[in-house]
Amino acid sequence: MLEVVTSHAEEVSCRKSHHSEKVKKDLSNRLNRIEGQIRGIKGMIEKDVYCDDIITQLSATQSALNSVGKILLEGHLKGCVVDRLSEGDEDVLDELVVTIQKLMKK
Repeated sequence: MLEVVTSHAEEVSCRKSHHSEKVKKDLSNRLNRIEGQIRGIKGMIEKDVYCDDIITQLSATQSALNSVGKILLEGHLKGCVVDRLSEGDEDVLDELVVTIQKLMKK
């Protein structure tokens, strides 16, 4: 009998989130706007726009990215984390702590 052994890295890379189409569309739209904001900031730098104005735009962009992170974190908690805990996988809690720490870095 052939036993298939997967590494933790392979297991992690195979996991997928289960966002609704509405949430995926919302996230995609938000990220498209953020992409536009980044292009706008790049243009402002190229045009030597006043630094304070650029910083204001950077702040707005960071806020938009934080909103995307909050949406993803909420979905992760309500979906992935709950599912894994119900399966008895308490390692997800350590993973969650690391994820929150990454999200809170500035």
